[in-house]
Amino acid sequence: MSIFTGSGVAIITPFHPDGSINFETLKELIEFQLANKSDAIIICGTTGEASIMTDEEQLSCVRFAVETVAGRVPVIAGAGSNDTAHGINLAKGCEEAGADAVLLVTPYYNKATQKGLILHYTAIAEAIEIPIILYNVPGRTGCNIAPKTVLELSKIKNIVAVKEASGNLSQVAEIASLIDDDFDLYSGNDDQILPILSLGGKGVISVLANVAPKNTHDMVMNYLEGNTKEATRLQLDAIELISALFCEVNPIPVKQAVNLMGYDAGSCVMPLCDMEDHNLETLKTAMKNYGLI
Repeated sequence: MSIFTGSGVAIITPFHPDGSINFETLKELIEFQLANKSDAIIICGTTGEASIMTDEEQLSCVRFAVETVAGRVPVIAGAGSNDTAHGINLAKGCEEAGADAVLLVTPYYNKATQKGLILHYTAIAEAIEIPIILYNVPGRTGCNIAPKTVLELSKIKNIVAVKEASGNLSQVAEIASLIDDDFDLYSGNDDQILPILSLGGKGVISVLANVAPKNTHDMVMNYLEGNTKEATRLQLDAIELISALFCEVNPIPVKQAVNLMGYDAGSCVMPLCDMEDHNLETLKTAMKNYGLI
């Protein structure tokens, strides 16, 4: 049940000034990604601002992405919740909408125990048939999936991968040492793509790919094909831009970057707000140095 190899873009959600979803621009962004080698579309994740959407808005985005992509690459839908019953309903909705897989962030704020995480993910896995990617980002959720918990969850048939965004390479290495070859490991941090690939990773679920999809894809594929020198060049060349894309909380900078590239992405929805002026200048400089504007 492996889902993709390479670079999956954690795509932004463009909004109109009134807060409604701008599907016209979303279509443009999806087509831009497909034309530039992104290997999967991750819709309604953290970068997609799913946390401020109603369930119907979220599922309408998933349905739209599925229809637009039309089978050209996998569509992976964010469906995480800190409420297991809600998470089950969202995951079922994403499955019914045609998603190829779901990405499930750890329950945020509640700070579940490792036993609670196993019960939470097992309940959702039993409710759907499509593959599940675990999403570990303790810096945002306050909840970390321990390596032995990943191992335990990997025994469930349709839990097939983990997006590791803890930033803790020692933890990633422990996970890699425990899991079987049929369980996939994805980097959740753009500045750690190559280190995680070196530990057996299969790719990245990327913010960077919103603005540099081809280079992000090429970075992964060069590494996997043995051209580590070129992969390293692509990783290091992107470091300034990656830093700028995270100079404020994601997705504030990346949405501004997409706007600077000429797309009508709109602003983030409150409580996220426009960038501070000095950070915007940092972003513009990095984008100019990278050749994006």
